[in-house]
Parts: sequence; C-alpha cells; structure tokens
Amino acid sequence: MKNKINFKINQTIVIVLISLGIFTSGCEKYLDIPLPVDRIAGEGAFLTDNSASAVVSGNFTAMYNGFGNISSTLTGGKSIGFLTGLYSDEVQPLIQNDLVSATFYKNILKPEDVNTWRDSYSQLVGVNVAIEGIKSTKGPLQYKSQWLGESLVTRAFIYFNLVNLFGDVALTTTGEAKINNTIGRSAKSEVYGQIVKDLQEAQSLLSTDYKDGYAVTTSDRGRPNKLAATALLAKVYLYQKDWKNAEDLATTIINNPAFQLAPLATAFATASKETIWAVGAPTGASNINEYNLYNGGMPANSPSPGTYATGAMSNSLVSSFEQGDQRFSTWVRINTIPAKPANGTTPASPAVNYYFPNKYKAGSAPVEHAIVLRLAELYLIRAEARANLSNVDGSRADINVIRSRAGLGATTAANKEALIEAIIKERRNELFTELGNRYFDLKRTDKIDAVMNIEAPLKGGVWNPLRVYWPIPTEDIKANPNLTQTPGY
Repeated sequence: MKNKINFKINQTIVIVLISLGIFTSGCEKYLDIPLPVDRIAGEGAFLTDNSASAVVSGNFTAMYNGFGNISSTLTGGKSIGFLTGLYSDEVQPLIQNDLVSATFYKNILKPEDVNTWRDSYSQLVGVNVAIEGIKSTKGPLQYKSQWLGESLVTRAFIYFNLVNLFGDVALTTTGEAKINNTIGRSAKSEVYGQIVKDLQEAQSLLSTDYKDGYAVTTSDRGRPNKLAATALLAKVYLYQKDWKNAEDLATTIINNPAFQLAPLATAFATASKETIWAVGAPTGASNINEYNLYNGGMPANSPSPGTYATGAMSNSLVSSFEQGDQRFSTWVRINTIPAKPANGTTPASPAVNYYFPNKYKAGSAPVEHAIVLRLAELYLIRAEARANLSNVDGSRADINVIRSRAGLGATTAANKEALIEAIIKERRNELFTELGNRYFDLKRTDKIDAVMNIEAPLKGGVWNPLRVYWPIPTEDIKANPNLTQTPGY
C-alpha cells in the first residue's frame, strides 16, 4: 500500500543529463543545472564503455565525497555513520557551535536539520539515469554487464540506508523528474523487495573478479563485484529475518579464498583481504574524510581537540570494550588534555581523556578506501543467523573467530538468547562508527528505546520513541500538499 508523497528534487541536484529519446517526454528539459567535471551529458553518455564507466564512477564519487551541495553518504561530518553515531550512543560532538551535531546528539531533530533524504535521492537520480541509460543504449558496450551490475548494487545500497533511516520511503527506479516528483511512499517491505531484486540481478551480471573503471581485473576492491552483491544481500536477508538465506550467502563469502581476516592494524588498508567492497577516495585526496573527522593529525596531548576533530567516542562506547580487547588498543586513539593547576580564581582541573576512532590511519596519500562491507561483518551476520536457527555451536564458532582476532577468549554464551546478546555487543565493538550499523542494530533488534531512554538524558535530551525514524525536509512538504511527514515530527 502506498501513501501519496512527493519528494522534491532539489534544483542543486547534480545528475547525468541524458539525451532525447531515453525518457518518454524527450522534448522536455530534464533539469537545468550544471554538471560536475566527471559527469557526461548528451547523446553519447552511454554509447561507449568509457563514457558509461565515467557516469558510473561519478555515482561512486557522489557517495564518497558528495558533489555540489550534496553531502557524502560514506565519509565526513554529514555521513550516515557520523550522524547516526551522534543520534544513538556512539559519538559525542566536539565543536560546540555546530548546530547540526547538537541537534542530532540531543535527539531534537527538526525537518530542516536533515539533508540525508534529499541527498540520498539526489544520488539515486544519478544511479537511476545510469541504469536506464545503460539498459536502453544502442551503443555497442562490451562491458555493459559490469556497468549495469555496479549501478544496481549502488541503488540497493542507497535504498538499504534509506529504509533504515526513514522507514517507508519513495521507491523510484527512474530518473524522470515528472515521475519522481509525484510518486508515493512505499512500505518498507516493498522497498526491500526492490533491493533484493536489484542485488539478485547484479549477481547475475557481475564477475567474481574485481574490475576497475576500464573493466580490467584488479586487486583493488574499490568497485562492487558479484561477491559484494552477495555480501550485501546476506545483510539484507539478516535485516529481513530470513535467517537461512542470510546464513547461506554469508557462508559463500566466508568460504571464498579471496577473503581473509586481516591483522587489526591493517584491516582498513587499501590492500586488505578483509575488504569485500569499498569506495575509493577521489583522485588527489590527501586523506580519507574519516581521518579528518576523528583525527586530523591531532597531537596526543592537544588542549583543544575540537580544533582538529569533529567528534569523539561516547563514554558508553568506550566503556563497552572488554579488558584486553585489542580492537580498543588498535582502533582507538587517546587524546589527553593535560591537567591545569589553579590560577588565581580559576580552580585546578584534572587531566581529561578523549577517545577517537582510529580505524583509518593514513594522513597523506596514498589513502585508504571507505569500506562498505568487510569479512568480519559476514562472520557476525552468519553467527546471528545461526543463533536464530538454533545452531548454537555454529554461532559460537563464528563469534569466537572475531573474538580471537581481538585477543579475547571464547564467548560464554550457551543458548540462543545469550548468543544474540553477545553478537549485538560484538557488533558494537567490531563495527563502531561504521555506516550506521549500531543505530540500525538497535532498531532492528527492538533495543532502541531501552538504550536511548538511558542515553538521551546523558546527552541533555529526552528520547521520543516516535523519532526512531528521521524527518523529511519541510521544503519538500511545502512543495506538495500530498506530502506527509514522518510520524513524531
């Protein structure tokens, strides 16, 4: 069932302009807006492999770095990982006058505070245009399957994030503005159906080899292949509680010799065999945005960490690690503000520690990719699926693979309920600040209210269970009387 909704396509959206004939109303101008340098417009957009690859690559760049006024999905201060970290129990803001961080942190979002809806649909328009253009091109594309498969994985990934942030969302598979500006909101189940369909089609199109933008086999994992589509589909099945399919697809990845758990210190390196899919930084980047977000070359005893980093780990995240967990010693960076002696009427202050995610370590080129999926998560997906299938021994074995790498002993969980609790905790410590995993986990396991009723007051706010999903921008509501706001706003 669909509720009428019109999401307004912002006039600053950067999309690929496709020529007459691709859309049903070829005489109309699609959107009169400028193109970035890595996008191609005109009749030849999908007539050659080079131009088709450029369009698809531009969509990856949009997810990584944003373009125009569009923020990034993957990295930086407006990324899904950072904003959901603030909104849940992972991250605290350091920049006091950052109103965006403050509203997310205190769970007091207003519709005008959230650009993620429009940003995501801006990216979707580009991806949909690519899919339509690649499918309908008359050009002799030798690598058509690769460009189409990569685009389908990208669309599935964007929609996966949307349904977990907003619930029911507008489901569009076209780039045509006339349609996109009037479609309704579809139920989550319908959107998940499209995600599964896209990923299954991508599996049939893509090779198990990793390919670059010239369709040449490469060791770099900066573009999705069949295995990436399979891994994302395993995650989708987990979220749908389709335990058997989640287990089977996770096993496919775990058993593939292309992947192996890397040492913690190099798990996020570009050459890591743990990576299943990552998105590369744009050419010329001196570091990944996550490095600037949490590090920025900050001295270990900087008295003003907020001048270097935007956010730090929350107290509850820091305290959640077990004694001796090597993920903490390897993936967390400590900044100590030195103690200050009393000075006149100013009392003495003790030393204060701030803790920062330190998964991405390169402060200069060559930089790491932004990782979307890695092998450790597939072990935890399979562990959870097995626990729900009452395969206690199999679930324990998968948990212990992850714990062993972290230098921890075997889990003591001995039944389904205890295993699931152990897995959720393990996911928190393994996947912290990665792409909204913690926030999504709290929601899908129905733990969000219990956790946030404790956490929100500590952050200076009050948790409203209706605000488990985020609002749609007010501008979009004003654009059409049929638009309905997310409940609770």
